[in-house]
Amino acid sequence: MEPQADIALIGLAVMGQNLILNMNDHGFTVVAYNRTVSKVDDFLANEARGTKVLGAHSIAEMVAQLKQPRRVMMLVKAGQAVDEFIEQLLPHLAPGDIIIDGGNSLFEDTNRRTKYVESKGLLYIGTGVSGGEEGARRGPSIMPGGSPSAWPHVKDIFQGVSAKVEGGVPCCDWVGENGAGHYVKMVHNGIEYGDMQLICEAYNIMKLGLGLSAPEMHEVFAEWNQGELDSYLIEITRDILGKRDEDGQPLVDKILDTAGQKGTGKWTVVNSQDLGIPITLIAEAVYSRCVSALKDERVKAARKLKGPRPALTSLAANADKKIQFIADIRDALYASKIVSYAQGYMLMRAAATEYRWNLNYGGIALMWRGGCIIRSRFLGKIKEAYDRNPRLMNLLLDDYFRGEIKRCQKGWRNIVATAAKRGVPVPAFSTALAFYDQYRAAVLPANLLQAQRDYFGAHTYERVDKPRGEFFHTNWTGTGGRVASSTYTV
Repeated sequence: MEPQADIALIGLAVMGQNLILNMNDHGFTVVAYNRTVSKVDDFLANEARGTKVLGAHSIAEMVAQLKQPRRVMMLVKAGQAVDEFIEQLLPHLAPGDIIIDGGNSLFEDTNRRTKYVESKGLLYIGTGVSGGEEGARRGPSIMPGGSPSAWPHVKDIFQGVSAKVEGGVPCCDWVGENGAGHYVKMVHNGIEYGDMQLICEAYNIMKLGLGLSAPEMHEVFAEWNQGELDSYLIEITRDILGKRDEDGQPLVDKILDTAGQKGTGKWTVVNSQDLGIPITLIAEAVYSRCVSALKDERVKAARKLKGPRPALTSLAANADKKIQFIADIRDALYASKIVSYAQGYMLMRAAATEYRWNLNYGGIALMWRGGCIIRSRFLGKIKEAYDRNPRLMNLLLDDYFRGEIKRCQKGWRNIVATAAKRGVPVPAFSTALAFYDQYRAAVLPANLLQAQRDYFGAHTYERVDKPRGEFFHTNWTGTGGRVASSTYTV
């Protein structure tokens, strides 16, 4: 019997099941396989009942049902499980067949796996898939990279099942060689950390400063979702704040304030340090989750460490002032969001140079425009910025975003200053503003820092009255030697 299946998918957790059903809806025949084979029968008897989805109880049976070139996609836990499945697949596949990793793998692992699989005569794709359960079922954002010659063989499937934006444009396109797809997904997740932290800080200052209830904040976020902040994360925050528990009380007020994380945000920050790019807002978002995890310590510290009362009583009692303060919070959120994305794009720009990728920055914004967790109206503006100037050095220098920062700046500074005076922690708002002020400063105090380094370590410095690239050392104490340390940057 002739093979009937277009693609196989390994891993029947929530994402895997929903992506299979999505592929089936778009006319692709899928073979489902899971290490625990009973899950295959379960899936076919329930969620996939009445579809054309096929099942397999072994790798050999799965591969036998695939048309050539065989396409096998894994949606399994990142790390060792991916390597194990690659080893299980290799004996059953032939040159030109394609192995696809759709999990949240570290891009460096994808670099290694691409070279390894290609050395066996096969092709490899590492692709980011974003959108969660809903995205997988209805249309995710898909960010593929790896072996370029594999792309034509998966393009129709990936673009067919991906989210679509205005004009039916798919939120999926080829990103680049080796780990480029997983890298862009990593940065997406880092920006997601930042977006979520910014929203939480806006929520917190409204709650602690203005004393707003969850239903009142539900109305605020509903209004924000109609403007420039229109996005999936603002939308779900609106819904969360409107959700009541069985006793009629807001459910959000009963959730313990300690956040989890799976590591992609941390990977983004570690890589930014390797490349020397200051993604300060994403870093603060990662560390804020770490601080939240210190729940027991924080409860003890709250009894001993004193500070100002956060309540803005007089402001909350004045309707007009309260409305204006909420507008300032919105502006602080929007301006900080611009900084966060500017930093994320700075990181991708540095990575493209370091890893020799040709990244399409406007295309990446389009891939994120729909289907994924950070999807928003805002991303359309980023695409427009790069359409205007593909060589744009920094989003902050684009005319539109420069104008928006100017419009939001008064409110942004007011929120950061008020929060500091009242003891309400806004680390992401604050670091975004600090970065903005640093980035726009023609002169920073790093001249003193370089003098300090030269004083204690003979690390040398450059001079403002000499050409760049000439380095000098001063014998600051009169007792030091004439030998300077070599100049290098870690």
